[in-house]
Amino acid sequence: MPDIARLLAVMAALRDPETGCPWDRTQDFSTIAPYTIEEAYEVAEAITRGEPAALLDELGDLLFQVVYHARLAEERGWFDFAAVVGAITAKMIRRHPHVFAGASATPDAWEDGKAAERADSGLSGAEGGTLAGVPLGLPALTRAVKLTARAARVGFDWPDAPAVLAKLAEETAELEAELVAAPVARGRLADEFGDMLFVLANLARKLDLDPETCLRQANKKFAERFNCVEQRLASEGKMPSEASLAEMERHWQAAKATARPGNC
Repeated sequence: MPDIARLLAVMAALRDPETGCPWDRTQDFSTIAPYTIEEAYEVAEAITRGEPAALLDELGDLLFQVVYHARLAEERGWFDFAAVVGAITAKMIRRHPHVFAGASATPDAWEDGKAAERADSGLSGAEGGTLAGVPLGLPALTRAVKLTARAARVGFDWPDAPAVLAKLAEETAELEAELVAAPVARGRLADEFGDMLFVLANLARKLDLDPETCLRQANKKFAERFNCVEQRLASEGKMPSEASLAEMERHWQAAKATARPGNC
């Protein structure tokens, strides 16, 4: 793949200790990691927006992050980009025996394969056993889904979504009890609020929804509607800070009734 070879050459030039980019020469895994996470989110945003040109650009940025980390590893004598490609190719073949080895497809084949790999590698992380290997760096809601999905595989789970809703009602009551306590204990509030979020993540799993995607969509919807509120107030010669809550609520309800986002 000549284009990949050229990209690897560009990366090597950027990291050249004598002629490379001053910024790139000073980077390491820990300083690049936040950019890797950011680029992954930008890929997701381009997909959400349905913009192929933006997706092409963001996928390139994400690929460059992989190349960057592989270069850092190569400089330390750990592995190179070819090893990364080889490892993921072998993993995909190993985890899809129904495609590449003529085995029968089973619903649990993917997770069974991952479990076997964790056992072979001795991977443990913060949790051991069933929960081993769920990355600490995941967004908290996503990690909650993955942790409880792992526990569910060994039978530790609510039977259905209504049972999770009942648990959510219980956690809501506990939070309400902390709110009326005197004095209010901030630590207890944080603990109970965390329990509510954890249950909501489980509810998303039971409904086969991605909580991060749901929340991103809710954020987008809120931003669009509040922008409409501001535009409507501006047409009346007002800033939001000059309007009453009742006025803003009236415009909010009008924005909710708008058929298309941005059509205020």
